[in-house]
Amino acid sequence: MTRRLWPRRRAARWGLASGLGLAGLVLAMLGTLCATSGCSSIGYLGQSASGHLHLLAAARPVKDAIADPATPEPLRQRLALTQRMRDFAVAELKLPDNGSYRAYADLQRGAAVWNVVAAPELSLKLETWCFPVVGCIGYRGYYDLAGAEAAAAPLRDQGFEVDVYAVPAYSTLGWMNWIGGDPLLNTFVQWPEGELARLIFHELAHQVAYAPGDTTFNESFATAVERIGSERWLAANANAEVRAQQALTEARRHDFHVLVRAWRARLDALYRGDLPEAQKRQRKAELYAGMRADYEALKRDRWLGYAGYDRWFAKANNAALGTQAAYDDQVGAFERLFAAEGGDFARFYAEVRRLAALPRPARELALAPYRDSPPDAPAGAPATPASAAAVSG
Repeated sequence: MTRRLWPRRRAARWGLASGLGLAGLVLAMLGTLCATSGCSSIGYLGQSASGHLHLLAAARPVKDAIADPATPEPLRQRLALTQRMRDFAVAELKLPDNGSYRAYADLQRGAAVWNVVAAPELSLKLETWCFPVVGCIGYRGYYDLAGAEAAAAPLRDQGFEVDVYAVPAYSTLGWMNWIGGDPLLNTFVQWPEGELARLIFHELAHQVAYAPGDTTFNESFATAVERIGSERWLAANANAEVRAQQALTEARRHDFHVLVRAWRARLDALYRGDLPEAQKRQRKAELYAGMRADYEALKRDRWLGYAGYDRWFAKANNAALGTQAAYDDQVGAFERLFAAEGGDFARFYAEVRRLAALPRPARELALAPYRDSPPDAPAGAPATPASAAAVSG
């Protein structure tokens, strides 16, 4: 998904307090930004603060939503399910026990934010933007699609390949727990049970450890937690029908990642090579055509015509492929690190926090012994912007 830009929050009664707290944080960050990077991003940070405050105002405690006679019964049951997942996350996965996902907000729209990502014409390296506290990240998030598209236009004018995609949730990394944490949203609460568990566990994992400026580390760690956690949730709590549905979803997701990773590697090799740019462009077009042809064959031969990834492949470009890499490049390493720590979540999290505190070169060196994975997706491939889109239709 991802998803971590700016805070959001809780029940409507918290609106004033959260607004004052967030306003103070934003003012401090704006001052730092102007001092370190100039003031060109103030408008962006302003829309982030405003959008988040609107999200806060829409949230109320889950227990109140469940008790409200006006809450539709299917939503009431869903909210109850999320609370069982939340309890499971604390008891079995040792994830933080706080107010996150104990409130619910209906945003009256289909996404929490829309992310803008960009990559050069002949590279898979994402453009990054740097901010105080969170470091440099490979996306910018907007609370309305029009704002995202407006931000994408000048990037395209500069020759970047751009992807604008809907994000169902984002994490405040635990920094807003003092006013309740991160709420459940209408943008994902009706997802299939297995996918809902994955998202909740993923976002809570971001509160455990965060390495500023290292999106791949952060997303791969959270993806490993979501995979391990959802597998355990399903085994302990789901019925046979739900497990079968999730197994099919996982199989398709795995096929998707295997296919995309293979073609991404070919494109990366091309871009890093010594061919003249004109020949690179020609070969690039051939590779993208080959990837789409492989996808059509996959749909026909293995998926019985399932078309959930059609939209992603139709607009796939360097930016989309670069985003996928952030979610899966180190997942296998974290899964093996978890096994090396004896499957003990507390020990695993302690080691991940230690790694997150290291300088990036030292962190990558420490992870290297765990990265001896085969050149395909991990056994339980991660949920990504593409697979989230497939879930939400």
